[in-house]
Amino acid sequence: MMVHSELSFPLGPPACEKDSKALQFIEEMTKNADAVQERVLAEILRRNSDTEYLRRFHLNGATDRDTFKSNIPVVTYEDIQSEIQRIANGDRSSILSGHPISEFLTSSGTSAGERKLTPTIREEWDRRQLLYSLLMPVMNLYVQDLDKGKGLYFLFVKAETKTPGGLLARPVLTSYYKSDHFKNRPFDPYMVYTSPNEAVLCADSFQSMYTQMLCGLIMHEEVFRVGAVFASGLLRAIRFLQLNWQLLAHDISQGTLNPKITDPSLRDCISKIIKPKPELSEFIIKECSGENWESIITRIWPNTKYLDVVITGAMAQYIPTLDYYSGGLPLASTMYASSECYFGLNLKPMSKPSEVSYTIMPNMGYFEFLPLEQNDPALSRDSPPRLVDLANVEVGKEYELIITTYAGLCRYRVGDILQVTDFYNSAPQFRFIRRKNALLSIEADKTDEAELQEAVSNASVLLQGFNTSVVEYTSYAETKSIPGHYVIYWELLVKDPANPPTHEVLNNCCLAMEDSLNSVYRQGRVADNSIGPLEIRVVKNGTFEELMDYAISRGASINQYKVPRCVNFTPIMELLDSRVVSVHFSPAVPHWTPERRPR
Repeated sequence: MMVHSELSFPLGPPACEKDSKALQFIEEMTKNADAVQERVLAEILRRNSDTEYLRRFHLNGATDRDTFKSNIPVVTYEDIQSEIQRIANGDRSSILSGHPISEFLTSSGTSAGERKLTPTIREEWDRRQLLYSLLMPVMNLYVQDLDKGKGLYFLFVKAETKTPGGLLARPVLTSYYKSDHFKNRPFDPYMVYTSPNEAVLCADSFQSMYTQMLCGLIMHEEVFRVGAVFASGLLRAIRFLQLNWQLLAHDISQGTLNPKITDPSLRDCISKIIKPKPELSEFIIKECSGENWESIITRIWPNTKYLDVVITGAMAQYIPTLDYYSGGLPLASTMYASSECYFGLNLKPMSKPSEVSYTIMPNMGYFEFLPLEQNDPALSRDSPPRLVDLANVEVGKEYELIITTYAGLCRYRVGDILQVTDFYNSAPQFRFIRRKNALLSIEADKTDEAELQEAVSNASVLLQGFNTSVVEYTSYAETKSIPGHYVIYWELLVKDPANPPTHEVLNNCCLAMEDSLNSVYRQGRVADNSIGPLEIRVVKNGTFEELMDYAISRGASINQYKVPRCVNFTPIMELLDSRVVSVHFSPAVPHWTPERRPR
């Protein structure tokens, strides 16, 4: 066995013996990425060789890549929905997996608005737990003394449902928090949370948030990191504090617990934590009663070293608001995962949000990549797409991620578009670019999430002179009018109410957005007159909070909820329109010429 001193740690010196094993594992996996992938695929095919799905494609027990690639088709959720439905309805035969399906993990939705059901197997949590165990050893390379403080993390579960066949269906993080991996996790000084398990596991979102915030306030000097799964979740917690600080301060002053907290196990647990602390209560009242909430995170939790939230993809638009509330603390996006599979981790977690890349861990599943230039239905009709293996992707190119999992998904299109930024050893590193599907379309134009995000960012530059930022947004394609046009709903954070952006400036924001959109859109506006002027509807503060509450009331998971970047569900649009405070249109046409615009 190798002794500690003989090991080499290119990432940096480990903080403790346990960390050295984790860093060594990362080295081994990334140095041999292609060999690990070959082994993973053979293992998946061997274990699932007797499934109905693999037998259909006549693998005949083969476990090599060539046979797999020539026989197994690339599929979407819709292609295997009938098999998934049979499992959900109670068919226990080996349909997709050679191991029993233990539950379904629900995603935040499909294009049709129905939640996808992803089958999983019990052992998958061992693999996912392994990835979780690598996060803090990497973070400890960049931030010292995290074992001396605690993490204030806002984590939530969703009440689960059962399929007709009796299997649980729940969001992936609810499954994790309810698992023994989380509930009975061994003590680790680097992974101590302020929230007791009882608060995380309480299905009532108010009671859960209230007690997690209460514990975070009581232990405010011990908090070294503040986090939630998504950036939006952390902002929701700040909003909760804005609305409830008086109740929280009262409880802390008196050593009592608000009667709205009715969960018996929660009341029992918190009663052991809370004691009268009038000085702390006065401190909270002083910090929260003023109008200025800038840097509120570092004012209340002064020892916070970083925020731990996902800020890639659609979450990037929260960065200015997080900077405002945290006084510019570093933002750490530590891992890349989905309901279907956990993928990898960020080996430089303190890098700037715009530079975040995730290193895919080759032991998590079998990964293939569809080059974006091949991602065209016309091409795939003539010949099957040529997928690239994990070790053979090229830096700078964009790909759609295709996965094969231990639970039985084969060559499955996740719908994520990734760009290769670099390699760590022989494992590629990827920037998450966007979800594949286009958001907005009036005619021939198609605007995706990344383009919309860029347009909002460019337009919001015009608000900087008024100390105002876009807190939240969504959109829809208004096609009842002729020609149709894009409608963008904005919720603004106006930091100086005496100097809000003028009507004219907001009109110009519409034009700035249009100038940022693709040439097909601008041609439709300028030359074809097939698209009308873009419209911004500014909504009241708190509107997107109401939108989230509505989604949760309809069964969305508070932990996985992401503001939809495009809406077309009538009740949601009615809610948004009932909160509009001003309406603005583009005052001119955007720039367009037949020549291609340089990128």
